[in-house]
Amino acid sequence: MKLWLVIIHIILVATNIWVTADFHDELPEDNEFAEFEEFEEANNNQDFEEEDVLIVDGDSEFDHFQDEEEFEGLDVAGGSTGPKKDDPSTLTITEIPLHLLARWDSFYLEVLTLIGLLIYMSIYAAGCSKNAHIAEMWLMEHKQLLLDNFSLVGDTGKSNEDTPEIGFVKKSQSHYNLYCSGRVGCDSMLIELKLLKRQDLVHILAQLVLNQNDQAHIRVDLAKEETDTFVLAVATRRTAMRLVRDMADISVYCPEKRPGDKYGLPSGFCVMSEIAEATAAILDTKVLHTFSKFSPYIDYIHISDQFSGPKEEDPQLTMPEVKRVLHVGLNINIKGRISNAEDQEALKYLMQLTFYLIDKLRRFKLSKEGKSKADKNRLRVEEAFLKTTHAVRAEAAAQRKEERRRAEKERILQEEDPDKQRKWEEKEQRRLAKKRAPRMKQLKVKAL
Repeated sequence: MKLWLVIIHIILVATNIWVTADFHDELPEDNEFAEFEEFEEANNNQDFEEEDVLIVDGDSEFDHFQDEEEFEGLDVAGGSTGPKKDDPSTLTITEIPLHLLARWDSFYLEVLTLIGLLIYMSIYAAGCSKNAHIAEMWLMEHKQLLLDNFSLVGDTGKSNEDTPEIGFVKKSQSHYNLYCSGRVGCDSMLIELKLLKRQDLVHILAQLVLNQNDQAHIRVDLAKEETDTFVLAVATRRTAMRLVRDMADISVYCPEKRPGDKYGLPSGFCVMSEIAEATAAILDTKVLHTFSKFSPYIDYIHISDQFSGPKEEDPQLTMPEVKRVLHVGLNINIKGRISNAEDQEALKYLMQLTFYLIDKLRRFKLSKEGKSKADKNRLRVEEAFLKTTHAVRAEAAAQRKEERRRAEKERILQEEDPDKQRKWEEKEQRRLAKKRAPRMKQLKVKAL
């Protein structure tokens, strides 16, 4: 509603400018000396006839100006300072041009601004409307499937029986969230629709060059007691490079990218695996058939018990908190065919594949060899983390100790007790002397 009010306001402003310009065109030329010109023209055209002129003889009220005695001491010979009658007039009349706002070509900046605003508002409205339509269609196709698998669908805090209306939480004009919970094998599921920014002209131009799709990112928080420990990721080549570069768990536990052909996947996919046993179990016949049939719709599948998010640039003093998650990335808009019924069926099938993976992870257990290898990998990563952060932790501990010593010194100085201050100084001197003294190793010799 606010958008249409802005458009109506712009139209009214443009109409006001157009009417003002026409009104200035009809106005006569503004001449500040028009009254003087009319008066001069009237004096020149007026015909004074001799019989109509009355000449009055006798004294006039201006005769005293002709009396020479009246202006004694005035240099009359030098002539009057006033202008002579025969001198030409020095008064010039400057022609005033038309006002700049009286012609249409003076409004080109305003017209271009209004056209730009109208184009921007039209693109913004059309882009927001299309993204909202995509989100509504996705939810309409998957609503019943979500209700069949979860007891709570939507970020309402109430059960589905109390809230029949289910909808996305709109984070922005191109970002929609849907929260689900209440299913065996997982704690919760978050569905994020990350659509193209169709409301932004810059991103629209970028989409003409880059190959981008609307995507649905599904994050499932797995139950800790019911899933085993391993890291596995299957993704397209471009997404695999991004996962290895940005994700902490993949870059640490399985940074090597293997071609998907070795596992029966389409040629455009890569596999990053920590435990070969887990890879063979997850990529079974049904999963491989789904990849071969719906490969354009799949972007990545990421399973991890060590998920801590993207890498942290700043060094950390403690091990990051990890979670057991299942991530699935889907392309929901293949070349703009969101209204295609075949595409919607494919997306519903891939959503069912997500639930199939949740149940399979719940049932799958590593062998003793696989479990031992996974435990060794995690112990090795923890030791490497402690070794790399030892210097940082030692520096932080020394800084904390120095701050405590400084606080103690300030407290002693504030008490104004000479004995305490003297004892503290002696203690500090002994500590510094011990610190500066060379360290010597003592050897103990047993008596014979």
